[in-house]
This record gives sequence, C-alpha cells and structure tokens, in this order.
Amino acid sequence: MKNLKFICSLSLLRNRYAVVLSLIMVSICARGECGGISPSSQGLIQGARWLDIEGEHINAHGGCVLFHDGKYYWFGEQRPLAPGMGQEGVNCYSSNDLTTWIPEGLALTVSETPGCDIERGCIIERPKVVYNKNTGKFVMWFHLELKGKGYGAARYGVAVSDTPVGPFTFLSSGRVNPKQYPLNLSEGLRNGNDETGVYQDWSPEWIEAVTKGLFVNRDFNEGQMSRDMTLFVDDDGKAYHIYSSEENLTLHIAELSDDYLSHTGKYIRVAPAGHNEAPMVMKADGKYWMVTSGCTGWKPNEARLFMSDSLMGEWEQLPNPCVGPKSEITFGGQGNFIFMDPVSGKHIAMFDIWNPECLGDSRHIWLPVTFEKGRPGIHWRQYWSF
Repeated sequence: MKNLKFICSLSLLRNRYAVVLSLIMVSICARGECGGISPSSQGLIQGARWLDIEGEHINAHGGCVLFHDGKYYWFGEQRPLAPGMGQEGVNCYSSNDLTTWIPEGLALTVSETPGCDIERGCIIERPKVVYNKNTGKFVMWFHLELKGKGYGAARYGVAVSDTPVGPFTFLSSGRVNPKQYPLNLSEGLRNGNDETGVYQDWSPEWIEAVTKGLFVNRDFNEGQMSRDMTLFVDDDGKAYHIYSSEENLTLHIAELSDDYLSHTGKYIRVAPAGHNEAPMVMKADGKYWMVTSGCTGWKPNEARLFMSDSLMGEWEQLPNPCVGPKSEITFGGQGNFIFMDPVSGKHIAMFDIWNPECLGDSRHIWLPVTFEKGRPGIHWRQYWSF
C-alpha cells in the first residue's frame, strides 16, 4: 500500500510538472523565444512560429484557406526572411486536418519578364483563392502594386489554375470598374470631376466631400483603387470582391462575373470615410458579417464589425467583436480571412501578427468565431486545439 501511495504521489507530481512546463513553453513560444512549434503535435499556440512538416516556418500571410475534395489549402503571401530579399509570389500549403501542413511551393510566382505587371519587385498582398464549380477552375485574386510604384498603383490582380496547388497563370490586373458609379451613390453626386485639391485634407469639409464621393469621382475614368481585399462566394455561387478603396477611406463590394475573372460593373460603397481595411466576410443565420481593421500601417488597432441582411445592401457598424486580453488591438494582429470548416462546422478567423522588421517571420493567430445573442464574437485563446 505504501508503494502504491508513493507511485500515485509521483504520478501526480509528474502531471503537475508537465502542466507547469507546458504553460511555460506556451509563454516562451508566444514571445517568439523558441525555435517553433508543429501545430500537429502541440495544437495552436497563438503567436508561436508554426512549422510545416519540414520544420520550416509557414510563410503564408494575408491569405486564406480553401477546402476542396476533403483537403485544406492554405494560401498566403511569401514574404522575405532577410533584408534586401524580394517577394517570390504566393505560397501554398496543404493539409488533411488543419494542423499538419505540407509545403506545396509557390502557387503563383513573380515574373522575370520586364514590364510584366507581376514582374519581380512588385508587391503581392492579400491573395484569396476560390473554386468555380461551373468552370472547374481555381481563381486567385490579390492586391497588386507595380514594381517601383510604391503603393500608388492600387490594383487588383487575377490568376487561374486547373489545380488548387497551381501553378496559377497570371491573367490581368487593373483598377476596378472604370466609368462605372457605385449603385448607392446618388445621381446628384455623380460628376466625374477631380476636386480633391479644393479641400484641406481631414478638414470637416473634406470628410463630408469624401462621404459624398470625392475620390469616386476622381477615379471614375481610370477605375477605383483596390488595396486590402478578400473574396466571398455566396450560397448561390455568386462571387464578390471586397476591398479597401478611395485612398483606404471607403470599402467597396463589387460583384464578379460568373467565371469569377472580372467585374460586372455593379458595386457599392460601405462606411464612406470610415478608414477601414483588411476586410474578412462570413455568412451565418442569413446575415452577412464583416470584420475590418483601422488604417495604422503595421501597428495593430481595434477591429470593427459590420452587419447586413444583404451583401449589396445597407451595412450597420457594431462594436468590436474581439473579446479578451489585448482585444482593443485585435490581440496584436490584423484580420485576413474567415473560413467555414465543413468538418467541425466552425467559422475560423485568421489573423497575422505583422513583423515589419522581417515580414516573413510574421506570426499567425487562428481563433473560432462563436455566436452569442445572434452576434459573432472572437474570444482570445492562447492555446487552442481543433
């Protein structure tokens, strides 16, 4: 009996030690002080270096997850791991369980052809991939900035592939819906004139003018600016391009053609002069929900929540959906995509903890979206296992 008590006490001590050690490791890895963690063996430790099966940090940022034929595909910006290195394109990883990730290489590669829109030296951000059931094609949209132009081009880019892992073939880039006005801009405010020099930036008069379509009119002929973006495919198969426009002051939602390769000319404005970016959209219980961030560069800020009964209808802004430590700065991250996991039935929100000193070493946060009293909430969990 004494030996049995000793063994039980030793077992209890070991269990307590294991728990304490686990908590210490969570804390250390969250601060980036360990070599990295394989999500498959440790679950999701937010802010740690998530490793693929080859032991390399998963270099996929601002991206999305696509579920197709029983497998998950994670797409994201390939970002340089050292100063002076350029972006190579869009990385792809595959998984059977959302935790063990196999590197599939570059789904989209920058071009070595001088003058090509995605020539090496360009900036590719926020890649999103959807599958078109009618054409059998995988379609990628992304925010594109041309080589040597800084963030002045403000274009979208489109690429297509026969397989989810690529290679994707670049098709075109441009501004959105040239010579088309948004459906919810009244006839009386449509003049096609560039009057941006009339007002002092950020003055009350300027903000009012922005709300009334100052930049829409400025960009009417060339097309509307498109920066931080996402894609959303509705239940009826219709797809939409949601992006930050008008110098990042106003969100736009633009309808896509049936093949998902171009715009139809129909679009609306959401929260004019609200200064939103990084949109991510989901649908639940017949309502559309959009989570965005403010515009503070690489620094995190408080998330915003919008709701609508119709994707192309009126949107209402609601309080911050994030709950828990650092919720006022979106847990130190910025949203990039919400996907529905058909296996668990959960909506999962993806965030990046941006590291401007080494964008390739930016960290990941994935959290389940829960609903309370009909409203979505994203609660902080330092450790989370599927």
